[in-house]
Amino acid sequence: MEMPKLTAEHEKLALLAGTWKGTETMHPSQWAPDGMTAEAVTTSRVGLTGFVVITDYEQRVGGQATFVGHGVYTIDPKQGGVLLYWFDSMGGTCEEFRGNWQGDVLTLTSDTSPMGHMRLTYDFSQAGKLASAMDTSPDGQQWSRMFDGVYSKES
Repeated sequence: MEMPKLTAEHEKLALLAGTWKGTETMHPSQWAPDGMTAEAVTTSRVGLTGFVVITDYEQRVGGQATFVGHGVYTIDPKQGGVLLYWFDSMGGTCEEFRGNWQGDVLTLTSDTSPMGHMRLTYDFSQAGKLASAMDTSPDGQQWSRMFDGVYSKES
């Protein structure tokens, strides 16, 4: 058996690494009926000799943590593309997101969420900035924005 080798796809995941801080807009939804703004910090690091990026996320409103999550990003060795395994404080099971890069934008989707379909987008097109958004859909066709945010890389 040949040992796995890092690919350019693995190396591109390193864009996620670092500490990212910013403000998020939570759009009106069942979780925030009137919408709101929140502060968020994501701390990510490359792990397992470059095969994964491990991330921890915390959202705060009024100084209180309102949502936390933990994720592991990797490349699917059989199908290619990015895989994200996500766990969070909503108490559900592991959600699996899959997707690909289009230039500087990574789009991941999931149909394993109890909330229905989810679409997560990361845009690295501005140096030192990360724009992110989450959309939800009951059927994978009609999408609603759950949140969007812009974060600055601190380290």
